[in-house]
Amino acid sequence: MGILVIGSFMMDLIVRTPRAPQNGETIIGKNFSQLPGGKGANQAVAAARLGGKVIMAGKVGSDEFGKRALSTLMKEKVDIQHIQQDSKNPTGIGFITLEENGNNRIIVVPGANLNFKIHDLDNIKSLIRNAEIMVLQLEMDLEMIEQAVSYAASFEVPVILNPAPAQPLSDSLLRKITYLTPNETEAEILTGVKINSLQDAEEAGKILLEKGVKNVIITLAEKGSLIVTEKETCHVPSYHVDLVDSVAAGDSFNGALAVGISSGKPLQEVVKFANAVGALTVTKEGAIPSLPRLEEVNDYMEKIKK
Repeated sequence: MGILVIGSFMMDLIVRTPRAPQNGETIIGKNFSQLPGGKGANQAVAAARLGGKVIMAGKVGSDEFGKRALSTLMKEKVDIQHIQQDSKNPTGIGFITLEENGNNRIIVVPGANLNFKIHDLDNIKSLIRNAEIMVLQLEMDLEMIEQAVSYAASFEVPVILNPAPAQPLSDSLLRKITYLTPNETEAEILTGVKINSLQDAEEAGKILLEKGVKNVIITLAEKGSLIVTEKETCHVPSYHVDLVDSVAAGDSFNGALAVGISSGKPLQEVVKFANAVGALTVTKEGAIPSLPRLEEVNDYMEKIKK
């Protein structure tokens, strides 16, 4: 059936500024923009642009931002039949302060995303059962996420969990995860290991394996990614590009991972591809507008070989 993303949609309200203000300080920003985003939507569009057949489930408000969300996903050929419109809660919002050096600070107000509950999964159980792979993040109700993962485990459907925004997770949830994709901060919160080196990342990865995760892929920004499984630990280097905006780099990585895994390719090859997708994403501003298409990624990887 393809890739099922149960995830969030946010309208990103972005302020570009020379630097983030200190406590109590007011500074003048350079410009302001509204761009569609949200981890779920970003990952769904990333996978669709890379050739994946994607169905997304979730909830938006019945407001202008919600209409724009659905319109954006439709244009990207994401199946939106199972995205609900909430008449009581607004579409989620992401407030993003983007500094000149490419770093960002984000505050998320989930809105309708949090109102997609366990009972809403009843309408998509058959989608979960028939999915090639299911992708989740943590901008939604945690009890719903745990139940969705339990359904997938019972149907033997592989699950990618991107544990962001960072928060502690139960071992009962982690042992049902096929692919866990934390960044350094998220890995530290899940394991207590502060990651300053590849050795630290490997230690964190092994702790997560002990908790029951089948495959751990820790994203390390400019250092690339580290794959930790029962069989091996493998460092996959990054691609060096000029950083413009790091928003959605992790989301594009997860979308690429879903496409590669559902295609049956070896994990190391998939992560190399996902690293390239993430690298191209940071060369453009915004979340969904920055996500590369398959042709662009293939051309880039071919060029790097030469």
